[in-house]
Amino acid sequence: MISVRVKMKVTGEPLKRTPVVLRMDADGVETPPVLTDRGGVAHFELPAGSGKVLVSGVERFHGRLDGEVLVDLWSITQSELNSAGAPGEFPAGSNAYPDMPTRLIDVDGRSVLTDSEGYLVDPAEWSEGFARAQAEREGLRLEADHWEVIRFLRQHYSNHGHQASVRDMIRHFRNIWGPEKGSSRYLHRIFPRGGPQKQGNRVAGLLRTKGEH
Repeated sequence: MISVRVKMKVTGEPLKRTPVVLRMDADGVETPPVLTDRGGVAHFELPAGSGKVLVSGVERFHGRLDGEVLVDLWSITQSELNSAGAPGEFPAGSNAYPDMPTRLIDVDGRSVLTDSEGYLVDPAEWSEGFARAQAEREGLRLEADHWEVIRFLRQHYSNHGHQASVRDMIRHFRNIWGPEKGSSRYLHRIFPRGGPQKQGNRVAGLLRTKGEH
């Protein structure tokens, strides 16, 4: 079960009878709205996964939906969360160099520049549409586990300022998926073209790493 608790950040007051919708990354399908109860909580009979929380039609959270998700609002009219990725600062600006081989990829009707391997030239151009387009180019069908890794990679970069190592990923996913799926073997199975540090970072819009691959 997934629960969403909505409250005011300053007063701690729960927001009652407020419509909450979940949109899971794996299929993009939205749940019917569920009103929060007296404690400001909306309950969904869904398995854990990667997705978004919309409160009164406005996106307020994206990431792993598991157990209780807390949505703190400064005000009812607080501006919408940017859905480009996890919160935080990401590198912006062109990483191109002279004679760099590049390719264009169509993302929702517009052209986005990548290098010859598919890494974004400007990481600020990442979007969920880019992730889907780049994955399709690489013959990869994004499913729930892929999206969990993508969200984790972007959140880790946001928090630490560098890409996650495979060891970081194993530690994280072993805790939430268990030892069989939270393993290097499984992560390389779902990202077969270079593993999660290469293919995962490409699809997540991050630059190539110099560490372990």
